[in-house]
Amino acid sequence: MSAFLTTLEAEGLFVGRIWDPEVSGPAVVTLRQGQVVDITSRAAPTVRDICEMNNPVSYLKQAPGRNLGSLDEISEASVGNMERLHFLAPCDLQAVKACGVTFAQSMVERVIEERAAGDPGAAETIRERIGHLIGDSLRNIQAGSDEAAKVKEALIEEGLWSQYLEVGIGPDAEVFSKAQTLSSVGPNAEVGLHPISKWNNPEPEIVLAVSSAGRIIGATLGNDVNLRDVEGRSALLLSKAKDNNASCSIGPMIRVFDGQFTLDAVRNAELDLVVQGPEGYVLHGHSSMKKISRDPEDLVRQTIGRHHQYPDGFMLFLGTLFAPTEDRDVPGEGFTHKQGDVVTISSEGFGALRNTVRLSTQCTPWTFGVSHLMRNLASRNLI
Repeated sequence: MSAFLTTLEAEGLFVGRIWDPEVSGPAVVTLRQGQVVDITSRAAPTVRDICEMNNPVSYLKQAPGRNLGSLDEISEASVGNMERLHFLAPCDLQAVKACGVTFAQSMVERVIEERAAGDPGAAETIRERIGHLIGDSLRNIQAGSDEAAKVKEALIEEGLWSQYLEVGIGPDAEVFSKAQTLSSVGPNAEVGLHPISKWNNPEPEIVLAVSSAGRIIGATLGNDVNLRDVEGRSALLLSKAKDNNASCSIGPMIRVFDGQFTLDAVRNAELDLVVQGPEGYVLHGHSSMKKISRDPEDLVRQTIGRHHQYPDGFMLFLGTLFAPTEDRDVPGEGFTHKQGDVVTISSEGFGALRNTVRLSTQCTPWTFGVSHLMRNLASRNLI
């Protein structure tokens, strides 16, 4: 049907956001029979408000709205044109959190990054030396289990233990802040790499929409852009590696769980990744949620509770199996992005999220923050 959703996918229940030039601000939208419908109201001026409802499904189906045009047309709109309707990231006031090292295969790559200290040339040598020693032994282990504890002891004895293995198979998940509230970019936008990074890659992930009560409302797709060299030099550089201008992409829309589409769709999701380079290079990748080492509900419980509250809810990246090792240019140095790469992440039922890679310093600066949103909504008599 569109660049975002197939005709069958569009029959699901979705909520998202678009930029409306008529009000110089965002509108909350849903889909009805292939049309994008503005349902912004005083009852629900933000996506956050819908996620906090007792019955968001009923509200989305019945809320009065204004037809803005076809999904086909609006999904093709350029994000840089502020005089035209275009999609934004589907979240607004929610915190943006992410889980790391939730898959065994990518966990091994994190260990390799750490041992290589950010040097892609050294990674292949280390991969050959330790990858086969710890890869297969971790694939079917349940994080936090007695079996995982025994493997941990064995790896420590072999001198192979790492902080990444600690959060990968230990009792406590890695949960970090990915981006500031309202800073995420959406479909068709440019996604940014910090200019200090020379070794980086996309990370195709499922992203949960979670209410302040810890209830999982729905899910969408995300690109948790990864700077392998920056984080590999030191885990203390995680925030510099993860939170930069335009480095967090979410979308195209949140598919709301409605009885027919449930959390099991997340557990069974198969994500496909395509990177199309400006020089004609093409990379295909895949991530299977069936291979995750922690259940999504467990990751939510480790994020929210008496230990940590989120009054406006949060978006939670669930991690990825994808970790590219094939060479792009220089033999032995693996994959890294080039400016102009077009990254498409897709999964049946969730749609497709497409972004173009630039430097964070070249992407449009983020200027529309929470204070701007509140003033805009107030000027429209929505709050």
